[in-house]
Amino acid sequence: MAKYILKEVLNSADEKVWLHVDRPIYENYENWVCPLDNDILAVFDPQKNKKFQHGEAIRWYVEDSESGKAVGRIAAFYDKNGSDDYEQPTGGCGFFESIDDQQVANMMFDACKQWLESKGMEAMDGPINFGSRDAWWGLLVEGYDYQPLYTNPYHPPYYKALFENYGFQNYFNQNTYVWRVQDGVLSETALEKAHRVLANPEYQIKDINNTKLEEAAENLRTIYNKAWALFTGVKEMTKEEAQTLMRTLRPIIDPNLIYFAYHNDKPIGFFVMVPDLNCVIGKFNGKFGLIEKLRLMYELKVRKSCDRVFGIIFGITPEYQGKGIESAIMTYILENYIQKGRNSYKSFEFAWIGDFNPVMNKMIKTYVCANQHKMHTTYRYLFDRTKEFTRCPRVGFKRPAKTE
Repeated sequence: MAKYILKEVLNSADEKVWLHVDRPIYENYENWVCPLDNDILAVFDPQKNKKFQHGEAIRWYVEDSESGKAVGRIAAFYDKNGSDDYEQPTGGCGFFESIDDQQVANMMFDACKQWLESKGMEAMDGPINFGSRDAWWGLLVEGYDYQPLYTNPYHPPYYKALFENYGFQNYFNQNTYVWRVQDGVLSETALEKAHRVLANPEYQIKDINNTKLEEAAENLRTIYNKAWALFTGVKEMTKEEAQTLMRTLRPIIDPNLIYFAYHNDKPIGFFVMVPDLNCVIGKFNGKFGLIEKLRLMYELKVRKSCDRVFGIIFGITPEYQGKGIESAIMTYILENYIQKGRNSYKSFEFAWIGDFNPVMNKMIKTYVCANQHKMHTTYRYLFDRTKEFTRCPRVGFKRPAKTE
């Protein structure tokens, strides 16, 4: 009898086994934070995940036939709306967990490959999410000594070898930067630019206290579509998406952590930051019922026990990039919020800065003065092993259509 058996998730009992594979694997990893069960289950709920409108997903776990214990899990998925954006139709695999055994990993990777091939895919990326890139995306390869941000993956160091030994190749890296409060200062160049901006009455930095949530959402959408939608592969944010984002964040918003920059009352930049929930939810062991929700609100709003900030999204419109707006926002936070003792935060982290975007990496290092301290890798596996592998191209601006 084979030592390991691959089983598909077919019912609620299987799903529970699949969901909890990670607990014993991370027993000795003190920086791991147990994710909320509901967050992961929502990815595989067709009622909650719009990707199912044009795609499919499947899950498996591996069982040790001798002990009867689950020792690995994985999911495979594809979205027809996005699979053809690459040189070949590309699906994905994710939510990978495994004991340190290449045989177990290979069984799961083989299952994903065969299933995706049957759906017309010619490659798979992993470990990624069957959803937006801002959650459960990439394999942690640097920064094991740090606690992950909310919905950012944490992995044992041996996972890197499991992926690469199978044949996965580095498609791109995602950098996470930290700006620590105790450092207390920006660089002289950044401060000089910041104070020049702040001294100019044409410019203003405002927190969300001075703006209605609906107005803030529209300002965010306006800036995002100017700052990000010009990049190849990035779609414009709709009014509905912007409003949904703000409504989703409403329960955990600290009004002193969302800032907009204006030039002559025109919105030109934003930093949207929230308290990092991983500072609190690790105590919940994946549960998030009424009691856990009340505990979360108590920790965030009353005890203010969260000491880390998660930079959800930021952007500066192209014509104002490099003019010190980024530094001005951070300086404003430093001088009007942090130095006045109005917070309990010790660090600000900015995640998911792809190495294919050198402009954004330079901006966060030079003008925000943050330091890289974590890195995740998104791998790609080409099913045709004779095909030449190429890394993700650097992002470039879309050229506006010519007008006669």
